[in-house]
Amino acid sequence: MATVSGGELLVRTLVESGVDHVFCVPGESFLSALDAMYDATAQLRVITCRHEGAAANMAEAYGRLTGRPGVCFVTRGPGATHASVGVHTAEQGSSPMLLLVGQIPRGHADRRSLQEVDYKQLFGGMAKFVAEITDTARIPEYVNRAFHVAVSGEPGPVVLSLPEDVLTDRCTPGDPHRAEAAQPRSNALGALGIEHELAEATRPLMIVGGSSWGEQACADAVAYAEANQLPVATAFRRQDLFDNYSSSYIGELGMEKSEAFKARVRESDLLVVIGARLDETTTGGYDLIDPGSAPRLIHVHPNLAELGALYQPARAINSTPGDFLAWLRETTSVISAPWAEGTIAAHADYVDSTTPVPAIGDVNLAEVIAHLAANLPDNAILTHGAGNYAAWIQRFYRFTRPGTLLAPPSGAMGYGLPAAIMAKLVHPERDVVSISGDGCFQMYPQELATAVQFGAAITAIVVNNGSYGTIRMHQERAHPGRVIATDLRNPDFAALARAYGAHGETVETTEDFAAAFKRAQETGRPALIELRTSIEDVRPGLTLDELRADGPRT
Repeated sequence: MATVSGGELLVRTLVESGVDHVFCVPGESFLSALDAMYDATAQLRVITCRHEGAAANMAEAYGRLTGRPGVCFVTRGPGATHASVGVHTAEQGSSPMLLLVGQIPRGHADRRSLQEVDYKQLFGGMAKFVAEITDTARIPEYVNRAFHVAVSGEPGPVVLSLPEDVLTDRCTPGDPHRAEAAQPRSNALGALGIEHELAEATRPLMIVGGSSWGEQACADAVAYAEANQLPVATAFRRQDLFDNYSSSYIGELGMEKSEAFKARVRESDLLVVIGARLDETTTGGYDLIDPGSAPRLIHVHPNLAELGALYQPARAINSTPGDFLAWLRETTSVISAPWAEGTIAAHADYVDSTTPVPAIGDVNLAEVIAHLAANLPDNAILTHGAGNYAAWIQRFYRFTRPGTLLAPPSGAMGYGLPAAIMAKLVHPERDVVSISGDGCFQMYPQELATAVQFGAAITAIVVNNGSYGTIRMHQERAHPGRVIATDLRNPDFAALARAYGAHGETVETTEDFAAAFKRAQETGRPALIELRTSIEDVRPGLTLDELRADGPRT
């Protein structure tokens, strides 16, 4: 039987595993794999990025969007450390991802060779599994294990290190095997437990979050909540998991929480948490939901180790959201809802909060986001990174379907543009809009070249207030008037877009946005719209002057 190189065996295994996109920055440490990709272009689309951090973000976003591991290739040393941001985001967001890292030849190990890194130490605290392949014949074994680990239970990132000579050595390939996910299963007792707990509750709250959701699971959650008039909140940056127009929806447990919303969370006497981890942001810094005095908790989560790790549930159910909600749909009945009036009032408060608020500057970001919400189709994909500008998205954009929001729960800047490019490549038929702050966008602005090269006709919106706005806000709150290190001198973003070959426009008034957005979408190619906003509009309905007037935080 003919032998193949390790690079050929690796690429063959990826294709047999169903991989259709690879995101990379090429490196000499995996030339053999790149050469094998040359012969696999009919099955595998190789997306060449300008920065490994962007490539890793694309792979993470692919995993979040599709439920299948996103695959990223980077070279050793700096390539791997640049890509670590995507691995961290995948860990924080429970996204299936496979990072393949070129490595020094085996005979050079432990000599402090050029770009030598111990990847088990580097990624050990972030990835579900990290390994270095030292035998060419075992490449399929490791890749299959990587895919199995990445998608089983609570999804997450896996890292494989590939010594250069392992990829060039030859071996006789065995029969292909495709990895299958192993998932925990729910049962009728778990579903009926909710019915029992709800019978004792007067102020319940359902929280949905995490990964491993699909169209049917989201539809089941809406149907169950509405049938029982349950109030539902989404976890941080999981707003698309529950129809925001549903009569049960009351808002996102993110950065933008009203006092009435926070009071409802604190006053709940039963939490039904499906898929979410109850992390720091979702729980308001563990203040809204205090681990030491939390209400009764039903916690449904695919990771057994997560159940009871911090919050002690009355009922712990080790299950994926989809499997649990399928049981819930089949085994429980509609119960009386003494909390119905509270749900109606909470939803009305949420709807009121989506009305645009005034702004100081000539561009009102609230009205811009409201325009997008009113005019984009319900399957449009919105992406963003981290920054104060995201509070406007959370508050004024209403999602209706899963797989329409890609945002980093890790709080990593620079995520929006790479995620949007990936989404458009995977779903060219859908509208894809990225929204970034000026600081956030400049983490990976060079990926506009990637969008142009591969024909990803996204619309990128850059909210330019000349500042790292989030840090400026905290700076002014804690140390009023003592501004340092947060001002930005920015380029002409529209001109920069045109230099890359994209369409570029600058919008300086709210009234000009709708026409500019329409023109951008009609170009049929990547486009960028720069919004000139005021740093005074630091949060929806809050100005820096008002923040300073409150005095320093004690």
